[in-house]
This record gives sequence, C-alpha cells and structure tokens, in this order.
Amino acid sequence: MSAPIALVHDYLTQRGGAERVVLSLSRAFPDAAIHTSVYEAASTFPEFEAKHIVPAPMNRIALVRRRHRLGLPLYGAMFSRMVVDAEVAICSSSGWAHRAHVTGRKIVYCHAPARWLYQAEAYMGGSRRAGLFEPFRKVLARSDARAAASADVYLTNSRAVSARIRDLYGIAAEVVAPPHSLGADGPRQQVDGIDGGYFLCVSRLLPYKNVASVVGAFASLPHQLVVVGDGPVARSLRASATKNVRFLAGVTDAELRWLYASAQAVVAASFEDYGLTPVEASAFGTPSVVLRWGGFLDTVVEDKTGVFFDEPAPAPIAAAVRRLLADPPEAHVVLAHAEGFSEDAFVSRVREVAGAAGHRM
Repeated sequence: MSAPIALVHDYLTQRGGAERVVLSLSRAFPDAAIHTSVYEAASTFPEFEAKHIVPAPMNRIALVRRRHRLGLPLYGAMFSRMVVDAEVAICSSSGWAHRAHVTGRKIVYCHAPARWLYQAEAYMGGSRRAGLFEPFRKVLARSDARAAASADVYLTNSRAVSARIRDLYGIAAEVVAPPHSLGADGPRQQVDGIDGGYFLCVSRLLPYKNVASVVGAFASLPHQLVVVGDGPVARSLRASATKNVRFLAGVTDAELRWLYASAQAVVAASFEDYGLTPVEASAFGTPSVVLRWGGFLDTVVEDKTGVFFDEPAPAPIAAAVRRLLADPPEAHVVLAHAEGFSEDAFVSRVREVAGAAGHRM
C-alpha cells in the first residue's frame, strides 16, 4: 500500500538552507519517509536522526557519504532508477531529486536548477572540472528537462529561480518562500573568544559563494568578521585572511542564534537563489549587507532591512558596510520583516498544494 506522503531530497550530508527546508517539510508531514541518495548523520542536522531516512544503496560507500561531491557522476542515474511508492511525493531538489519516479503525484520544490549543469563555471569557480561536463551538457540538459516535465506541480523559493525554471523548462513555478526555521526563541550559547560588534558571514565555503571577496573587504575595515561554514575553499580562505577574520566550523544552532543576535549585520556576496541568511538574521533584528542579485532581492528590503552592493568584490562590499554603519536599519522594522517568512505560512501552503495534488489522482 502506497504511503500518503513521501519526501525526497538530493543528499543529507550538510547543514544548509535546503536541509532546513526538508526539516520543515518533515514537521509538516511527520509520518513521511525521507528518500535520499546518501545520509551522514554526523554532518547534517541532528533532528534527522529522529526521522525515517531511506538512503539509496550507494549510502554503503563511506567515502561518498563523507564527501558527497565525489558522487556527482552517479546521482543522476541513481535518482532516475529510484521509485517512490507514495500517493504524493514532495521532491526537494537542487539538481537530482526531481528525477525520482513516483507511483502517485509528484511535487517538486526546486531550490535551483542544477548549478553544476547550467552554471558550471560559477559553481566550480572556473576550475577545469567545469569543462568536464561540456561534451555531455546537451544530453544532460535534455534528460534534466524530461525529469522536470514529469512533475505535476513545481514550487520554488524566489522570483529569480521561478524565472530560471520558466526559461529552462517552460514551467510556471509558484514561489513559496522557505521559512527562517532557526527560531529566535531557542537557546543561545556564546562562542568563546568573540565579543559583540562583529560582522557575520554564514556560508558554505564554495567558489560561487564569493566568501573570498567578503574576507578581502575586511582587510580594509577595522571591524571583526566572523565566517561560519566549511567547504572546499576553506584552506585558501584562511591563508588569505587578515587577523580581524575568525573562522568557525561545526557551529551548533544555539551558537548560531547567539552569533546572529550579537552581530552588527550579516554580509553575503554569493550568487544566491534564495538568500536564507538575511531572513534568519532578520528574526533577531539583525540587518544585512548583500549582493544585489537573485533571491536577496526577495529577502532584503533596501535601506529598511539592509543595504545592497552591486558587485561581489572587496571595495563595493566595504563601501556597503560603511553605508550601513552610517545609517543602520531600525531593529523593529527588521523584526517585522521576518514575520513574513514564518514556518507556519510555508507549511500551510505546501499542505494545500499536497492536498490538491492528492485529490486530483
């Protein structure tokens, strides 16, 4: 007998915005199994340990669990062979999960069409690896479009990604903003050696996140920068940073709440499809300094909840930080903005869509 609802996600090996969305979906549908490629409990959110996780057979390969990017050539074929027996499956996808076959209706929540396929140079930092896909790009794009067309409903996180889905797939995707699920009312724990008044960058340390530009900006600023995250470019970032930059990895939610609440502002220079960091920060009344691009246009209100810069380079970032310090947004305005990104609103709309999909069967 088919399950009423199932969830599908690319891989559960990180602590990022997409994984927070899956946690919100699992709270909306607490009895739903979460189907995925690989699951590494130690490197993702601990709340998943209480969930029914159904990993693929490749989960037995420990090296792929710990370094999920090694599985990049395998995920497409793996998800194309995955069959999810459910009346409605919600596929949380940034390139893979939407390929799963579903016995009932399929809802795709698209964080972004596959960056490795459509934005390879930005995703891989212009490395030679980006060129490896070039001979296969057209074939891969056709199979990706067929997978997208298999969905009954497409949802996404921002107007920018909705436009990209329309351009690539010819699909109209409804924008359902992900929630700030960190929860400002949860426990807080101070991080040793850090005092208030710093600026905060919360990001996976990947080339397209442009954390190097943020670090470079603070070489010309007297303020402390705290960088929370880990990833392939961590070593080079640490090597290039000035003494006023502190790097933190493996931060708990309690520590992250304290970091958000105690910061002067968050800084983000990434080519972001949604822009979760400013939303999380706004729940603590903390403003943002962000790149005028993509999802940040949905999550930051200029001169009300933050300021923009137009290029992910040190000089414009530093100039934007100085503008914010000269005229900081009011905390009560920033807090009010956060209310529009509640988990209740997100869950309510997704349940409506899932209920409608089920009734059309």
